[in-house]
Amino acid sequence: MCAASYAQRRLAWIVAARHHLPRLSAPPVNRITKARHLAETLGLAAIGGSVLGLIGVPAGWLSGAMITVGGAALAGRPMVMPLRLAQAIYIFIGISLGGVVTPATLHGLATYPLSIIVLLVSMAVVAFGGATYLRLVHGWDRLSAFLAAAPGGLSQVMVTAAELGAEIRGIAIVQSVRVVMLAISLPAGLAVFGLAHGGSRGLGGQLSISTLDELGILIAVSIAVAVLAHAVRFPGGLLFGSMLASAVLHGGGWIHAVMPWWAANTAMVSLGAVSGSRFANTSMDTLLKFVFAAFGTLAVSVLIGAIGAMTLVALTPLRIADVMTAFAPGAVDAMMLLALALSVDPVYVGAHHLARIFFVSFMTPIVAHRVAKRMPPPVDKIPPPAKPPTFQD
Repeated sequence: MCAASYAQRRLAWIVAARHHLPRLSAPPVNRITKARHLAETLGLAAIGGSVLGLIGVPAGWLSGAMITVGGAALAGRPMVMPLRLAQAIYIFIGISLGGVVTPATLHGLATYPLSIIVLLVSMAVVAFGGATYLRLVHGWDRLSAFLAAAPGGLSQVMVTAAELGAEIRGIAIVQSVRVVMLAISLPAGLAVFGLAHGGSRGLGGQLSISTLDELGILIAVSIAVAVLAHAVRFPGGLLFGSMLASAVLHGGGWIHAVMPWWAANTAMVSLGAVSGSRFANTSMDTLLKFVFAAFGTLAVSVLIGAIGAMTLVALTPLRIADVMTAFAPGAVDAMMLLALALSVDPVYVGAHHLARIFFVSFMTPIVAHRVAKRMPPPVDKIPPPAKPPTFQD
């Protein structure tokens, strides 16, 4: 009986531990092959990002790279991006995003407190409503639904999704549809009637020899803050830390230099490659489901955002054109272009988009990490028994 009991316990331990055996992996790929895969990934990203970026599509450097690399991954090509390279990209994107802050936009934050509060409340409801829709209608998990419904901050959302292992393919599609519909259709529609001009080149500015010292200080301080934020395990610390440092330096008027436009857009292209490479092993049926979820989420978000904007218009003497432009959660450069085309107050619009981007960039990783902790771990992450039973009977 003792031997039989031991055999049964031993068999039970083997069955429990079987799910935790390491999977057999493919033979290691040599460095030359890895370099070729990386070169192919970056090359396709550069082509896609340059095509949409240079013709003036808002957020085109990011979305274009995501589309080409994602398409290649869907076709079975080996799209790869090393972790260290991706982390460096996060820092440079943060520096570029912080460069949109000016003393004037900071002054605008203090000038329109009620409007800013209504905006932030509306964006929080937009995120909650979109996430609820994705969970109830499309069956998404809490983490992926929350990140997909985040109203802006595409760069931070994609970084957080990659860090937490969320459904980055669906998130990328839902977020990209939002950017396309809000940042392309509105300026394009105005251009048809001669009310708007072509898009901007994106983030960053011109490289000037006279500001090289400021640019060096900007990069050094931003990297230091990013590394510190990452070291203390602040969610999304590499991107948010560098963005915060850059925003403080620019908003305080201490630094006027910005990342060269070609460097900022190169970082955006690289981030598009990181996101697009996650589309490997995605079937067409799954892709179509993501697209349907994207348009449904967009409809929910637009409806909630419009209600918030109209509420503010009813409570204040602000013009509806100003409020609608300021509340549209599109790409910052596209919304500023739209503000100029409509002859609305650029300081008002800029202050609101600045508040939205920082609110989303700060809250998204914090809330996402809390949501991830509350989710049950996957079966393959449940720890196996510490050791097999020993024969002691």
